[in-house]
Amino acid sequence: MEKLLISRCFLGELTTYNEKHHLLVQLKALEEKYILISVCPEVDGGLPTPRLPSERINNLVLMNNGTDVTKEYHLGAQIALDICKKEGITKALLKAKSPSCGSGKIYDGTFSKTLIEGDGVTSELLKANGIRVYNEMEIDELL
Repeated sequence: MEKLLISRCFLGELTTYNEKHHLLVQLKALEEKYILISVCPEVDGGLPTPRLPSERINNLVLMNNGTDVTKEYHLGAQIALDICKKEGITKALLKAKSPSCGSGKIYDGTFSKTLIEGDGVTSELLKANGIRVYNEMEIDELL
């Protein structure tokens, strides 16, 4: 079976900034088609759960109190890429709108819930290395 990198929050783990999850109703169908390899780039990069919300502003990732967490986001992205390379993973299912996992649209850095075109740090790195990134609105394409 093909391996799929997947956001840990989709598996029901409490890894989001506000210590919630985004358990997928399609999880069983995904498990029947793929070997799921989970990541949470924020946690893997060293950030705690819960944590203050963060947004990407150009090449920086800042918490809503101004703390620069760019280093942690880049470390988590590199860990995700290393897993993909080691496991031969060519597809990833990551959380939409996230400053790490978002693909196509992310929040603009004003903490006003305004979306802009762009990718999170991990999605950007994975795409640059030939890995196809999907979000939860694109699960049907994976199935």
